[in-house]
Amino acid sequence: MGKKGWTYQKAGVDIEAGDRAVERIKKMARSTFAGHDIVEAPGGYSGVYKTRDGRLLLATCDGVGTKLLIAREMGNHRTVGIDLVAMSINDLLAQGATPLFFLDYIAVGKLAPDHVEELVEGVVTGCREAGCALLGGETAEMPDLYAPGDYDLAGFAVGTAVEEDLLPSMDINAGDLLLGFPSTGVHSNGFSLIRKVLLEEAGMKLKETPPGWKATLGEELLRPTAIYSQPLQVIREKFRVKGAAHITGGGLRGNVPRLLTPGLSCEIWSERIASRPVFELIGEKGGIAQVEMENTFNMGMGMVVAVDPEEGEKARDLLNQKFYDGEYKAEIIGKIKRGE
Repeated sequence: MGKKGWTYQKAGVDIEAGDRAVERIKKMARSTFAGHDIVEAPGGYSGVYKTRDGRLLLATCDGVGTKLLIAREMGNHRTVGIDLVAMSINDLLAQGATPLFFLDYIAVGKLAPDHVEELVEGVVTGCREAGCALLGGETAEMPDLYAPGDYDLAGFAVGTAVEEDLLPSMDINAGDLLLGFPSTGVHSNGFSLIRKVLLEEAGMKLKETPPGWKATLGEELLRPTAIYSQPLQVIREKFRVKGAAHITGGGLRGNVPRLLTPGLSCEIWSERIASRPVFELIGEKGGIAQVEMENTFNMGMGMVVAVDPEEGEKARDLLNQKFYDGEYKAEIIGKIKRGE
């Protein structure tokens, strides 16, 4: 047990193949841009559309992935609605947008009103935390496509920004500090690998409580993704945020470089990131190399922003004073350097 050296690809998710597919899709999508004012913003967390009066609309969509299978087995469908909102809203925030509204899509095999109500309760909770409106959505009952009890979720978020607020900013410089906002756990990425390693290979049960834990495995895995609207708003009111990265699929290694501009690189001080037991458990049970863990999971930081070196500690202290007074805190986890 724990000696197989599991990777996300072995668990059935090929990040590199996904990247190649995205590059192909981009070419087709760009063929529709004629006659529209589309802003090519670095980072790529959301699409940016300029209206005729010069306003910018940013839009993004996402889902919750196979975390839904954990929710189904636990019989708890409320928290994944929060995840759904968080995944799209955090992408908007990483691009510098203020969220406006959200739409959801719920596909089920057999429509059960109580089940749908649970899901939407989570969506509403997430929207309130994000400061956006739940504008509408769609519930589709498709018995020939989904078995009874099966369902899937998709979320769509729209925000607004002025051009000078788009992230990353072109004034990011070597020496700027990387400030990490703590995650609440695994968030909504890597669950195909988690299920393969912990449930199938290690034979763990969602209702069991691992040694030293205060929650069951299922409760820990279902902790909803943090929504960073309020912490980012507080920081941006007092400090200059030059770039932001939402740490989702690809982990720190795959997402922090998205806030960089050409000619810059960065280093991450992983020893400053408080280790969460859930990541240690996944790595140990799966015999997963550290680099693979960092390429898959957020490892304890759900959002990373770039700030001026003289403002880093002040911004960190303000975040911890207002939002993170527990064991897991905001921390300066790296810096930006010259080089590719």
